[in-house]
Amino acid sequence: MLRTFLSLSVATLVPWQLFGAEPQKSALDKATMAAYVRHLMVYGAQITIAVDNPKPCSIPGFLQVDVHASMNQAKQDLTFYVSKDGQKILQGNVYDVKNNPFKEDLDKLKTDLQPGFGKAGAPVVLVEFSDFQCAYCKQEAQLLRQNVASAYPEQVRMYFVDRPIEQVHPWARAAAIAGRCVYKQNSKAFWDYHDWIFEHQGEITVENLSAKVLEFAKGKEIDTLQLARCMETKATEPELVKEIAMAESLHVDSTPTLFINGRRRVGSQDWPTLRAIIDFEIEYQKTAHNAGEDCGCEVKLGVH
Repeated sequence: MLRTFLSLSVATLVPWQLFGAEPQKSALDKATMAAYVRHLMVYGAQITIAVDNPKPCSIPGFLQVDVHASMNQAKQDLTFYVSKDGQKILQGNVYDVKNNPFKEDLDKLKTDLQPGFGKAGAPVVLVEFSDFQCAYCKQEAQLLRQNVASAYPEQVRMYFVDRPIEQVHPWARAAAIAGRCVYKQNSKAFWDYHDWIFEHQGEITVENLSAKVLEFAKGKEIDTLQLARCMETKATEPELVKEIAMAESLHVDSTPTLFINGRRRVGSQDWPTLRAIIDFEIEYQKTAHNAGEDCGCEVKLGVH
């Protein structure tokens, strides 16, 4: 009887239990990777984690694994590089010395059909992802509008891209749609709208947004009936969806986020620091071998 019991017990043991060694964990196993990232990033149980299938990358011996964290409408995308044996995980930027260090982001930035000001073909291009209800975006918008055109009338081109953070800003999406409606009618009037809505940010609510926008439009070269219809039918929402998709492809999950010839700057910027970066890029583009290719110039960004 004892012999039978021992035989059954041994038979039910897995190999690592027999020899005393636990199986190696692998980051290529989705459950293992999800648990590791949850611990690494302090993601509580309320946060859902999804792990993509591994895919080839430019680092020899490694695979790229994208991880997506979400809670309600909030989400964050993370990229990791996992060794092919599943034992090592890298997180960070990968640069190819043959290319501009910001080439990967530059390839994703598309500024055609986006509101812009400054000289076309300027050596420095700024692309701002912003949210009309964001207080920090208001600060940066005022800084950029007050300084860029006056300090760099020939050397800088500035573009605006909507990135409403809807989970914390309930009227931001509607304001972005309204802004696109204004831009569709009168591209120059967009910047009046941009300045006005940030200036009156504290007065706007979900309930009064449309009325406030129509009040703003009076006296401008804007057909208010057409504007009202555009806002009511959300006619420009498909354009906004494309803007958000671009932001997500660039992992822009907070505002403001500014790209200076592809160089990412997250959060409100101070003018001395921003000016130093612009001045550096102006000088760099005078002699750069990749100027006009992946430097952040308008040809690269798809402007017509």
